[in-house]
Amino acid sequence: MFETLLPFFQAMLDQTGLVHFTFGNFVMCVLGCVMIYLAITKHFEPLLLIGIGFSCIVANIPGPPDVPGGPAVSALLYVVKEGGLFHFAFEGVGKLIIPPLIFLGVGAMTDFGPMIANPKLVLLGAGAHLGIFVALIFAKMLGFTMNEAGAIGIIGGADGPMAIFVTMKLAPHLLGPISVAAYSYMALMPLIQPPIMRLLTTKEERQIGMAQSRKVSKLEKIAFPIVIAIVVNLFFPPVAPLITMLMLGNLFKECGVVDRLAKTAAGGLINVIIMILTVAIGSTMAADKFLTVQTIQIVVLGLVAFAFGTASGVVTAKIMNLFLKTKINPLIGSAGIASVPIAARVSHIVAEQENPNNLLIYHAMGPNLAGVFGTAISGGILLALLGAA
Repeated sequence: MFETLLPFFQAMLDQTGLVHFTFGNFVMCVLGCVMIYLAITKHFEPLLLIGIGFSCIVANIPGPPDVPGGPAVSALLYVVKEGGLFHFAFEGVGKLIIPPLIFLGVGAMTDFGPMIANPKLVLLGAGAHLGIFVALIFAKMLGFTMNEAGAIGIIGGADGPMAIFVTMKLAPHLLGPISVAAYSYMALMPLIQPPIMRLLTTKEERQIGMAQSRKVSKLEKIAFPIVIAIVVNLFFPPVAPLITMLMLGNLFKECGVVDRLAKTAAGGLINVIIMILTVAIGSTMAADKFLTVQTIQIVVLGLVAFAFGTASGVVTAKIMNLFLKTKINPLIGSAGIASVPIAARVSHIVAEQENPNNLLIYHAMGPNLAGVFGTAISGGILLALLGAA
């Protein structure tokens, strides 16, 4: 009886994707589950990790034999290649439509007052970008081309849209691993940064309080996006599309006469874009493409970039204190990388653990916002030097 039914059950099994499920698929599904776990239980950027993690799981479930493209290709990956929802989600990333729209929403949510009120903190936004060039050098030493090394290095700016933008200009074939590394490390910054920050500072330094900054006028806030848009378009045209949209969103917010546009950009629009972006990124994490030596190298180099960026920001703040009459808390130096507001929040939390009365979030937002421009300038330099249009 059993021998008679065996061919029947075997035929049924052959019509599923289970027979093509590999150990690599299993590893990537576990990785997707870990992302979702960290998002839900640890609150590590759930807006990013839940979508990326879920799409990673689905992308590693093989389809049945009749799925076009081959039996070991999941239905999700097939529609990425051939058309449909996931295809156009990925096209929005690949054709650089989504990154500027993200910047529009970020600009509509952002108050640049902390940076305008204390311009010297802009130096921290520059100092925290050493990781970009350290990762670039290491990538070149590992055998990547200069364009590939430049795209890998930009991970250290901790700016997902900028990483996508630069990668599509320099090394579009590396978009999957670079975007995954950039957004994953941004979400994991509460784990990555604090040990480095504590290692490079003393308890006394971490307890330094900072006086309240001056109040920024409405005129300054309105003039700021206009001036920055002009400067960036004049001197850094390669990255102008991103910064221009960032400044437009900020102008919507600060001018006070287009509240509907500001609320749409900062609310419904960016929420939809984030959903599309996370699905597009997660869909690139198929085991056969992701579990390679090259991808592992990129992920490790991304971590190196984040670590050096965090460290160089803290060290820059300590150097500034040698010349400042009123000392700054060096913890805000780590916020000089461009992940807004994650990096600023980490600086605030670490300082608060040392002194519950030490409220650094407003001060940390200064270098954090400056880091956005630091990453844009770094990306513009890379694009100009490496000949990308």
